[in-house]
Amino acid sequence: MQLQSPKVPESVFTYAAPKLKFGPGAVDEIGHDIAALGARTVLVVTDPQLVATGHPERVAQALRSAGLSAQVHDSAAVEPSDASLAAAVERAKGGPRPDVVVAVGGGSSIDTAKAVSLLLSNPGELMDYVNAPVGGGRAPQRPVLPVVAVPTTTGTGSESTTICVLDVLAAKVKTGISHERLRPVLAVVDPELTATQPPGVTASAGMDILCHALESWTARPYSSYEHKSADQRVPYCGSNPIADMYAEKAMRLLAGAFRSAVAGDDSARTDMALAATFAGMGFGNAGVHVPHANAYPVAGRVHDIGSDFRPAGYDASEAMVPHGMAVASTAPAAFEMTFDANPERHLTAAAWLDPQGLDAHVAAPQRLSAVLRRLMRDIDQPSGLAEIGYGDADVDGIVSGTMQQQRLLATAPRQVTEEDIAGVIRASMHHW
Repeated sequence: MQLQSPKVPESVFTYAAPKLKFGPGAVDEIGHDIAALGARTVLVVTDPQLVATGHPERVAQALRSAGLSAQVHDSAAVEPSDASLAAAVERAKGGPRPDVVVAVGGGSSIDTAKAVSLLLSNPGELMDYVNAPVGGGRAPQRPVLPVVAVPTTTGTGSESTTICVLDVLAAKVKTGISHERLRPVLAVVDPELTATQPPGVTASAGMDILCHALESWTARPYSSYEHKSADQRVPYCGSNPIADMYAEKAMRLLAGAFRSAVAGDDSARTDMALAATFAGMGFGNAGVHVPHANAYPVAGRVHDIGSDFRPAGYDASEAMVPHGMAVASTAPAAFEMTFDANPERHLTAAAWLDPQGLDAHVAAPQRLSAVLRRLMRDIDQPSGLAEIGYGDADVDGIVSGTMQQQRLLATAPRQVTEEDIAGVIRASMHHW
């Protein structure tokens, strides 16, 4: 179903990104960088697994060496929920009020830091700010505490974006809080910090990078929306020339580095860290669409289907689907569904990701999907939703959860119906 032409097409797109410091050893300069913000008291938010690596304490020591007070909270949960975020906020409220919140970790730590920043500076409760219709959709009325992100995984992109992602446990759905004020003021990307990332985490997080870039590249153009006034504009404005540039660079880097990074190659890890940064700068402005919308219920409902799925590389005490894996789980079928909206963009992306042309013989509508499936097999991703534990009886529940993600679906290159999503979910039960 094609998009309707707007009455008055949008003529303006916006672009924003945090300050960036990138390279081996960059994290050792973080004390200088945060002192320059005028901070004196800093809260470092991380998770218990990261504490064991020593990275959070390395950051805290760099802050203390610059004369700052730094306290480390291991309050981030893997795949944050409304309950875990509320607990992290309460813990932060029990200590000295920080001037800056530093996140050390993957998307879970960065998103937890965003929630802490928001609720230490604005009234109300977490669900007041969660995107409608799941939550109240309130915008922060006051400036939030500055967030500085130090990613230790290559994939989340959260260091570049305005989004805080969480599971809402009662609703059995993953959703988010989205506002321009949640974008970190600085991203410190040090590839050396990803050396402790297990292969399974590299694979899952890397699929998140890839889908960030692909969804940004194939998002509906900003000019396909109706013209908005300045106060109506949102961070996700559709594909645009600047976001396109970053998405292309991310995909070209991934084509050469992804498989090698999963195998443990150090130089490939640096390229993956740069690809993650580029992809975040792209989708943080253009937006993501169907694969990410599907990912929220795929990850959020796994606890309710009796699955015992445990992803490799994650210390999971119960069934879980990492975010990047959840996104990838329906991506091949999703991009086959959106192909007709812009065949040229889908084929161009397939060529960037498959520079040797191994799948060039595949029919055009299925070519990008074939490239993705071959990559997913090579890096040992699940063979489909069935391997995670889903079956035909679960299709309606996933569809319902996906259709709640209208903020994301509005960015899709074509109008998406429940029937479309059901077809994608059924086609994703078995990729090979």
